[in-house]
Amino acid sequence: MSEKKCRILLVDDEADLLRLWKLRLQSSGYEVSVAECAEEALATFAAVKPDVVLTDLRMPGLDGMALFEAIRNLNKSIPVIIITAHGSIPEAVEATRQGVFSFLTKPIDGNELLEEIEKALESTGGSGGDSSGEREEWRREIVSRSALMDELLSRAKLVAETDSTILIRGESGTGKELLAIALHKASNYSKGPFIPVNCTAIPETLLESELFGHVKGSFTGASRSYAGLFQSAHNGTLFLDEIGDMPLHIQVKLLRVLQDRQIRPVGSSQPVPVNVRIISATHRNLEEAIQANAFREDLFYRLNVVSLELPALHKRKEDIPLLAEHFVSVLTERGDGKPKKFTPEAMQTLVEAPWPGNVRQLYNVVENAVALATSSFITEELLYDAIKTNQKKIVPLAEARRQFEQQYLIQLLQTTRGNVSQAARLAHRNRTDFYKLLNRHHIVPSLFKS
Repeated sequence: MSEKKCRILLVDDEADLLRLWKLRLQSSGYEVSVAECAEEALATFAAVKPDVVLTDLRMPGLDGMALFEAIRNLNKSIPVIIITAHGSIPEAVEATRQGVFSFLTKPIDGNELLEEIEKALESTGGSGGDSSGEREEWRREIVSRSALMDELLSRAKLVAETDSTILIRGESGTGKELLAIALHKASNYSKGPFIPVNCTAIPETLLESELFGHVKGSFTGASRSYAGLFQSAHNGTLFLDEIGDMPLHIQVKLLRVLQDRQIRPVGSSQPVPVNVRIISATHRNLEEAIQANAFREDLFYRLNVVSLELPALHKRKEDIPLLAEHFVSVLTERGDGKPKKFTPEAMQTLVEAPWPGNVRQLYNVVENAVALATSSFITEELLYDAIKTNQKKIVPLAEARRQFEQQYLIQLLQTTRGNVSQAARLAHRNRTDFYKLLNRHHIVPSLFKS
């Protein structure tokens, strides 16, 4: 058990119990963070990204069930265990009906507590003694610190280990192929090949034989037999990008493959069995395409067994500094190798841009700026021409509605990696006032430092 690196968040208004539980869990190899109220727990949750939350039910202010609801809004895949000295059958039934993982009563038996945590971790695939590095290897290429992406990747890890067909949705440039690669790495097909196919990049006249193969002489120019991409992906993953643009007659053949697990090459009467995991992706609204008779409804239900929605970059602004610095590092390694840094004003320009082209557009802007930079600093002047769009400012904190204040502050500290001065500038507040706001919301800036 000592190899575990799983993170537990403990929440209780009784400091003595917190210390006792923390020591017990740390001695069993867990990383443990604590909070003495639900408000502090929510701030800590965003910073430490726990694998399991363990909370008391009765607390001043928000109680355990209110905390559970708030956590579920941030990330539905994190199991929550609720503990109370006032436990009752109706409460337990109601809590578990709403999605709470389990419900324990005080005084807590130490072994029972550890067993419940193990069960919770097993339910999300987070147990088993792997180091955190090994657990994260499958998603290493996806650069993110946002809660939205955390929830998506938690769901992705769960479905990757099944044989379910997956449909990835999202705007162009959000990274659908990267997510498909991560799903492949986390799946039972990871030892097989990953074969990507862009359904818009291959001419319609060639797409059928590219996917299913053909036999020699089956059409003019077929001077030899060709196995096709389905057979190339045998025992692996076939990624069908922009599936919404697939011609209707090929949709029919794809539906048969999904039903029968075998293909029929063009010009052949003999079916060929294939063992392939299908992951598809689209930026189109397939429901609208079905209404317009441009996409088959029966194929949609076959492909959409599990749907994963990639958020647009403007919904995960806290990832922009991380992505931009990652891109600079990659680009300078390929180039002259001399390190380059964004000025604070340049980084603020990036964070405040609307990014209609998402991560792909951000990469192109950074690539352009790196190529034009004549010193070790990337200035805001280098970015304006590349962005070519009106800047969209972060809403000043004074204008933000009160109930969203905490999430606003958390996002700022994630963006600035705990730099309070920079966060205060972005929020249009002086440093002293900003610290008062942080204290009001029980937010500890040091938790957000890299």
